[in-house]
Amino acid sequence: MKEFPIPVRATDGAIGPVSQPDDDSFSYMPFPLEAPAFSMPQVPEDADAASVAAARRLLARFVEQMDDGATPRVELSALPAGVLRVLNESLGEGEVSVRIATRNGDGAEVRIQETVFAGVWRELHLRADGSVEHDWLHACPVPPVALERAQRAATTHLAPFELPRGAMNSPALLTEIREQVLHFRAGQPTHVINLSLLPLTPEDQVVLEQAAPVGPVAILSRGFGNCRITSTTLRNLWRVQYFNSMQTLILNTLEVVEVPEVAMAAADDLADSRERLRELLDWMSESGSA
Repeated sequence: MKEFPIPVRATDGAIGPVSQPDDDSFSYMPFPLEAPAFSMPQVPEDADAASVAAARRLLARFVEQMDDGATPRVELSALPAGVLRVLNESLGEGEVSVRIATRNGDGAEVRIQETVFAGVWRELHLRADGSVEHDWLHACPVPPVALERAQRAATTHLAPFELPRGAMNSPALLTEIREQVLHFRAGQPTHVINLSLLPLTPEDQVVLEQAAPVGPVAILSRGFGNCRITSTTLRNLWRVQYFNSMQTLILNTLEVVEVPEVAMAAADDLADSRERLRELLDWMSESGSA
């Protein structure tokens, strides 16, 4: 065995469990203790058999359309209250929610909630008085209304802004953003600008907010922490902010893309949801209610 070529020399007791100085200032970012996991929702035990049977028939047709490669959308607003309750509790609430403000500011809005089955959404269109105009059950990567409303309210031109003293990097960033927006084509890779890595002054942040104000679509994806996604008044430009479980901003980006990938259900997610919906249908059958 050869001798170790580099001598290890200990001076002044610099090796050992008590050799290093204590540093009370050391800290670390806490991690969540549990990972989010799928949990099959329960059919309400006190639901009447007719309501459970009707809900099961609707879901069975819905899954059949998914099997055929379609993106089914079913209107639920006219269903009897008992059937709607069974569907509400059987589908549950997932990790992604969407809020869309209307253009005319009359108080009407669209609220979208992913169910526990990834890629299966409840899309509520609310009137100004809060009543339900439409209640869609929809299977798709992301509800098209979110993309359509974001595009409709956007332009390829920067909003008017002032360049105050202290703004350093925002002019160059705005040039990059404008070029990316003007030349963006559907299907091309996402262009990401990581603001967390850039030396931006508070004045730079103000300039960016003025030149690309928040648009009508807001998306929240919950997991270990939160991912908040908002459209802007620039077409295909989204603000994407990641927060840890302590609600500390850990990543702040601008993305030029049709819809940020984090907001979308992947093809594998939809395939898994089809299988889990079949399991739910089996549970309904085994209960003897269908």
